[in-house]
This record gives sequence, C-alpha cells and structure tokens, in this order.
Amino acid sequence: MKRICFLTDSIFSFGGVQRVTAVIAKELAKEYDVTIVTFDKPSDMDTSLYGLEEADIHYRFFRYPDTPGWKNFCCKSYSYLYRKLLPQTLWTSNLYAKSSFPSEKREALEDELLQGHYDVIIGDHAPLAVRLATCAKRLKGVKTVGWIHNSYEALFGKDSLYIGPELKKHYEFQLEKLDKTIVLCQYDANKYPFPTQVIYNPLTLKPGEKSKGNTRKFLAVGRFSHRHKGFDLLIDAFHLLAQKDSDWTLDIVGEGPEEALYRQKIAGYGLEGRINLHPFTNDIQQYYSAAQVYVLSSRWEGFGLVLVEAMAHGLPVISSDLPTSKEIMGDFGMYFENGNSEQLAVQLEKSTQIDWEMVSAKAIERAKSFSVETIIRQWKKLLEL
Repeated sequence: MKRICFLTDSIFSFGGVQRVTAVIAKELAKEYDVTIVTFDKPSDMDTSLYGLEEADIHYRFFRYPDTPGWKNFCCKSYSYLYRKLLPQTLWTSNLYAKSSFPSEKREALEDELLQGHYDVIIGDHAPLAVRLATCAKRLKGVKTVGWIHNSYEALFGKDSLYIGPELKKHYEFQLEKLDKTIVLCQYDANKYPFPTQVIYNPLTLKPGEKSKGNTRKFLAVGRFSHRHKGFDLLIDAFHLLAQKDSDWTLDIVGEGPEEALYRQKIAGYGLEGRINLHPFTNDIQQYYSAAQVYVLSSRWEGFGLVLVEAMAHGLPVISSDLPTSKEIMGDFGMYFENGNSEQLAVQLEKSTQIDWEMVSAKAIERAKSFSVETIIRQWKKLLEL
C-alpha cells in the first residue's frame, strides 16, 4: 500500500484549503496509507471537523526549531538583498531558498518527512510547496508534489497580498524541482513554465434541499478578509439595485476582520433591514437552500468552490469575470467586470428577471462535473505515475 503524506500549515481550523485537503485525504485513505503532517498544535486536534473521524488517517504535529540570532540576522539580510536588489537567477534563488529557510528548520523538516518512508509527499499551498522543493534533494526516491490553492494573479500580481511579483521567479525556479505541481485551472497552468497538472477541487459538502427560487434572496459566502471576496463591491452594487427594487434582500455569510467595514457601509446606505451578515456555520446548506441567486464578487480566487456548492443547490450564479469562474461555469455564469460594482448591479437586476427554473436545472447538471468520485480518479492517476 502506497504511503501518502500531506504537508500542511493547518488541518484543524476553518478554511477552504483545510476543507478540500480533508475531503481528498479522506477519499485517498480508502486505498492508501495517508498521513497529514501539520503545524497545528496537538491541542487543536479535532477530527470531527470536516468529518475526519470517518477515515483512517495518521496525524503528526511538527514545529520548526529556533534559528540562532546571529544566523537569523544574516539570513534576513541576504533575503532582503534578494528581494530588492539582486538579479533573479537560479543561483541567487537557491541561496534565497536557504536564507529564507535556514538549515536548522530545513533539516528538521527533512528528518520529519524521511521517517515516514512516504512514497508521495504533497506540499499543501504555495509556500509549503516551495519548502518541499527545497527539501527534495534529500528526499530521494520520494515523489514530491506541490498543490497551489491560489490563482497565479493572487500570488504574483502587483497588488498581491500573498507573495508578490518580487518572488515570482524564485517560486518558478524552486517549484521546477518538484515532480509535479497541481493547479486549479488551465489559465494558471499556462502561466507556469514548469510541469503542472490541473485538478479541480471537488464538491466538498452534501447538498441540502434544492432551492425553490421564490425567496428573492441573493447569497454570498466567504471569509471577511481584506479585499479578497469583494463584499464591499457587492454592498455597493446592492445599494444601486435597492434604489430601483424594494423586494430583494442580500445574505452574506462569513467572519473576519472586515466585518466592521461592511456594517459601516450597510448603515451608511440605510440597508440594515435588507443586507444581513451571518456568522460562519457548518450548516451552510440552509443558506444555499433559502437563496434564489448566488453572487461571487471576489477580486481573486484559486478555485471558487462556493460556485460549485451554489450550483449543486440549483442556484443561478453571478460572478466576477475571473478565469477560474469562467472555467468552472462556462456559458452558464452571469459575469461582470472584476471590481466594477456598477456592472455587478446590472447583473443583479438581470438575475431577478431570468427563467429561474430553466437556469436552476442547468446549475445542478453543471455541478455534477465536480463530484468527489470524478475528481478523486484524477488524484489516483497522479499518485500512481
């Protein structure tokens, strides 16, 4: 039986990456020996999260050792030079890989991974994929795979909140050392100069009752993080719609640091009775079932899993014109220019006048392409290469 390891920042916390990782790990555990190496604390362990208790998965909790102060200073100095001044070459990138990941930490991670005698190790998320690439030379005989959950633009665009353009070449140089890197859409695959494989994320929840399409409710779901989900744009757009329409309402489900900003906007528009913010819930199906139209207003997405969830409940979908959204939905989606709240308002109004039953049937059919059974077959083929 092949031994598979997922190396991940966290599995016992709320988040889309954690949820998808758990679903894939649970499915693979039916045929493989699966271990998750996580940076969570042992006290964080909660296998009831994402139904992890349903699978025979091993868990290992890892912590990096400290780096001596003098060495840390030297490493940070070189790292600064690389990011700001030095030419972006393979040689300088390799030095940066070591300066940003000092030997004490790197060797400790290598030792942890070696003792598992794994056949395949998957670096979950771009930063850990690069860490895995730095360790790959010592992991002889092990297939190393990166799994990138953010879009190319979100990682390396000029306004990136994650990595930024200054490290784009470094990531490209290092990820080329892996046997394969999984990305979430063909648009991103075309951006990378090293071997990639597109594997979509699967539908990770069991759909609830199909929407009846008679509630006049828009729905949006996601973390209230800075700029990411574009809920500020959505509130602005709904305000424009509300000047023409007095019936429709908007539910936004999530939590995060921008909640105060959203509440301030809602109050400023006098829409407290029509825009409702709801906390995160494990029973998100109830909101999909009660909605009539789903809206994804994100400025970037690695893979808009909520789109699949919404379609599985029979919801028509409005989305920003992200490459991943267009790849997921094709002609089915109703699109607006990314960041343009006025165009979003136009689409909100159009969605109130569609043949809802016809569009709902198309949504459910489209969602079938993202079943766990379909996606896991691609994972198994990758692991057996």
